[in-house]
Amino acid sequence: MGRVLVDTSAWIAYFRREEPCFGLVSALLDDDRICCLGLILAELLQGVRSEKQAAHLLGFPHLFDFLPESLENWVSAGGLANRLRNKGRTVGLADCYIAAVARANDLPVLTLDNHFTVLRDEGGVNLVQFASNKKR
Repeated sequence: MGRVLVDTSAWIAYFRREEPCFGLVSALLDDDRICCLGLILAELLQGVRSEKQAAHLLGFPHLFDFLPESLENWVSAGGLANRLRNKGRTVGLADCYIAAVARANDLPVLTLDNHFTVLRDEGGVNLVQFASNKKR
């Protein structure tokens, strides 16, 4: 396994030291295999409860490869969200965007969010497999 796009839900589990996510993210950190998106950083910052937490998160751009934003990825995300809605499946645009970027960069997503099983099945996104997959 090469680089991995770690989703917001997996980061939350990591910061709470919840297994098996904590161990997996720790191993990815040790191997310098994590990449990130500005959207994921923004979601994490939205939930901080202290300046210390915010300062820690603001170090992410110095630690990880941030994938570039592109118009093509936004178009792909909007199209995916529309196709899913037309099939009666509602997945938020943020998750569709993460899926579109992951697919465009041929990266698996580490997530605990069950929406990504729909994105895997309908959008061709690869997911990192592990024992727990509870919805956040």
